[in-house]
Amino acid sequence: MNTKTMEGIVGARTNMNLTNTPMRVYKEARRKGDMAVMERAMGYVHEFSDKAEEYKAKAHEGMKEEGEEVRNKLEAEEKNRIEKRKEKQEELKKRIENNENNGDVVEISKDGKTLWKENREGEQIVPTPGISSETNKEAMKMEPVIYTRNGTVSTSRLSADPFLSV
Repeated sequence: MNTKTMEGIVGARTNMNLTNTPMRVYKEARRKGDMAVMERAMGYVHEFSDKAEEYKAKAHEGMKEEGEEVRNKLEAEEKNRIEKRKEKQEELKKRIENNENNGDVVEISKDGKTLWKENREGEQIVPTPGISSETNKEAMKMEPVIYTRNGTVSTSRLSADPFLSV
């Protein structure tokens, strides 16, 4: 809480409490019919209430300043968050570009190579659940392709001896 706000709140409350004493004196003087004491007491009441209004204005001013400070702080934090997000996005884009250039490498074991050759040469088709045998035969006749992360077919050719590096 801002010091101006605290000072305004405390000052207004104190001056409003101070009006109680002259008001009691005013009521007592009214019962007695003493006009001079009544006027003097009302002068004190007005003086204390005017001071309370001044402190109230001071409290409002302090609250406005405090609101502006908080708003500025939040805006600065938001700018920092946005900058950090942009930096992370740029870093992610660089990593993606590096990964696209490097590509993925697959290594097939000797058993896998012989099985692949047998399937290609003898056109033995391993049944795949949910796919007809004709579709499976057509897929086996097609040349293998490599897809990039974007979903496009890679232009690089498969080497005769594929391998996997993890």
